[in-house]
Parts: sequence; structure tokens; C-alpha cells
Amino acid sequence: MNNYSGSNNNPRVIIIQKLYGKFINEDNHLDFPKHRFKKFIKDIVLGTIERNEVILTELETKLGDKIIFDNLDKVFQIIIKAATYEFLYKPSVSINIIIKEYLDSSNFFLNNDQTKYLNALLDNIGKKLRSKNV
Repeated sequence: MNNYSGSNNNPRVIIIQKLYGKFINEDNHLDFPKHRFKKFIKDIVLGTIERNEVILTELETKLGDKIIFDNLDKVFQIIIKAATYEFLYKPSVSINIIIKEYLDSSNFFLNNDQTKYLNALLDNIGKKLRSKNV
């Protein structure tokens, strides 16, 4: 099992950072420095940005009135968007792996209570999104 000791090595931490920068400041220039998982990072970041409207529509449909997405913390929104992109466009990666990786990464940005809430949200979203694709 890979153990990413620092935030600079964890691909999903980098994904969250890049997306946060881009969604907060649209003029932010995205660069992808040399990294072992550069292709993966670039694919998720650019795919999430490119399909932002599709992702938001899917989330609105799947979450319904239970959660108002815009009221969530920005970091929550970014993590959920990136994970949703993976749920939709990376069918070869299991829901559990996607959720685990984003939860591990969220520890750099969120406290423990927030991470538990994020876990429940991602589990709910992942199951609803993947059940229609089966």
C-alpha cells in the first residue's frame, strides 16, 4: 500500500489544491510540475473543471433538497466535485478507494468531525451515481 507521508506527495491533496485555486480565482494559471502521478492529477483537475456543470447537475439531482451544495464549505465543495468526477468518469476505480483517498487527503484541510460528515456525503453520492451506471 502506498503511504503518502506529505501533502506534496499525495496526488489527491494536489488535486484539491489545484481545484481550490482555480475555482476561487478563475484567472489562476494551472501548472502541473513533475510528479509520479502527473497524468492522473492533470486528468482529474482538468476533467473536473471541464465538466463542472455536469457534476453540479448530477449532485443537485442526487442530493435533492437534503443538502444545499452552495452552503457547504469551499473545500468540501472541491472534494465533492473531484470525487464526483471520479465516480462518473473513472468506473474502473472502486467507490471505496475513491472515498478512502479523498478522506485521507481531507485530513490536510478539515477537522475530524468534518471528515466524518464528508465520508457520509461521499458514500451517499458514490452509491447513487454508480447505481445508475451499473
